[in-house]
Amino acid sequence: MDDAAIKSILEERIDTVRRGTGIVVGVIDAEGRQIVSHGRMRSDGDRQPDGDTAFEIGSITKVFTSILLADMIERAEVALDDPVDGLLPAAVRVPGTDDRPITLRDLATHHSGLPRLPDNFAPADGNNPYADYTVEQMYEFLDNYTLPRAVGSRFEYSNLAVGLLGHALSLRAGMDYEALLVERVTDPLGLADTRIALSADLQSRLATGHDLVGKPVLNWDLPTLAGAGALRSTTNDLLDFLAANMGLREPLAAVLAATHVRQASTDNASLGIGLGWFILNAAGNLIIWHDGGTGGYRTFAGFDPNRQLGVVVLGNSANEVSDIGLHIFDGVFPLAPLQPLPEVVELDPAVLDAYVGKYELVPDFIFTVTREGEGLFVEITGQAKYEVFPLSESRVFYTVVEAQITFVKDETGQVTHLTLHQGGVDQDARRLPEPTAVLERFTSALPEESGVDQNYPNPFNGSTIVPFTLSEAAEVDLGIYNMNGQRVATLAAGWRQTGIYALHWDGRDDFGRELASGIYLYRLRIGGEQVATRKLTLVR
Repeated sequence: MDDAAIKSILEERIDTVRRGTGIVVGVIDAEGRQIVSHGRMRSDGDRQPDGDTAFEIGSITKVFTSILLADMIERAEVALDDPVDGLLPAAVRVPGTDDRPITLRDLATHHSGLPRLPDNFAPADGNNPYADYTVEQMYEFLDNYTLPRAVGSRFEYSNLAVGLLGHALSLRAGMDYEALLVERVTDPLGLADTRIALSADLQSRLATGHDLVGKPVLNWDLPTLAGAGALRSTTNDLLDFLAANMGLREPLAAVLAATHVRQASTDNASLGIGLGWFILNAAGNLIIWHDGGTGGYRTFAGFDPNRQLGVVVLGNSANEVSDIGLHIFDGVFPLAPLQPLPEVVELDPAVLDAYVGKYELVPDFIFTVTREGEGLFVEITGQAKYEVFPLSESRVFYTVVEAQITFVKDETGQVTHLTLHQGGVDQDARRLPEPTAVLERFTSALPEESGVDQNYPNPFNGSTIVPFTLSEAAEVDLGIYNMNGQRVATLAAGWRQTGIYALHWDGRDDFGRELASGIYLYRLRIGGEQVATRKLTLVR
């Protein structure tokens, strides 16, 4: 494409549909390079990005980690099918299956059986999620994890696996990951701006990352899993990198070529994987590529070895750019069809807090609404969790699909349900009661009859105990009602066995709010039939 055609794509993406803050496109072939950019380095600034602007490149780092592996293989420091546990401290246990250990090849090709992230990954700050994950935590996870399938049997993309690979290689070399990468890969290739730690000069050229709706976000730090996504780079550096991979530059030719060899398949018939690189055979194209993403950046780098054509796309927002990269290779790969992004409304965090909860569309199809940091997230049963953004005080929108959600309140101001608006159809999902803070104690016994006794203490302030008995196992429902007959809290619901029960209740309703002082009723139903009703008094 000529500059004007690329510029038109970027203007459409940033100015018209508002799905980006700044984007730089680089193209290279045997004749030279082409760089086209549009947008801003920061949403509230005027500085424009260019070929020397630095971006977090996320998972493109995985390719560099695999090149490091290929270099160490060429030096006979490791072999491709070496078990990874041989590079780790002796006390570290790495899971395996049927006498088949996880090898370096398995890690580099996402066939290790390790999950995308470890289950003890619990960031203190969701805005910089990898920063506090330690080597000790990674070792602890490996020691306790059981693989769900045989090693090598299936492709499963894993940040943990490639992070472990980078860690293991650095241990074998006796230096930290970045120092090893600079010595073996980036310096030999002349990539002075491809680093993890930023010099003052590179820091001054770093584009600020932004979320999906253009709000600045923090940069990410990946101390333990650096090999999975810690690098920052520039368009010019990555064009030099692609030129070397295409044989247009001399350094590390054999090492780079080794990473282009297909090693395994993926879950896409037209997509294979080499060492780090994805290998796409589609519509008459051979494209070797990888993309990346962190909290505020999306990136793409790939090349066609037959045409000796390389493409880099770097964006400083969480909106995808890979479709742009593939489209520049060949128009047969379409640009994503995107509608203009609505304007985001700034709301008091308390407004969003009120929407947190579970909403049932139909049985086993639940919308789970949560708050993380300043954001509101929705996860639907069996689907991924996505952030949604306020369109008004009661309406939010997705950026990943063309859909919106309205939260509906009753006359008292309580959220009763949500309405999903998608594809011209509105669907209501009722809000499910949240578990009241009830501690249930059970004593195995054979009472002569079923019933509910008076709570104690009564009146109460902080908490009270509501006792009931079951003479035979049954479906139980024990609820708290106000004097208007409205149910405000659920103390017990579901199947219970024969015995004596004591429910410790903290005086909160089903939404976790403290109830006002007053007289309330509690009713016990067994098998759908009302058994008894009693009064209790709450004093604040």
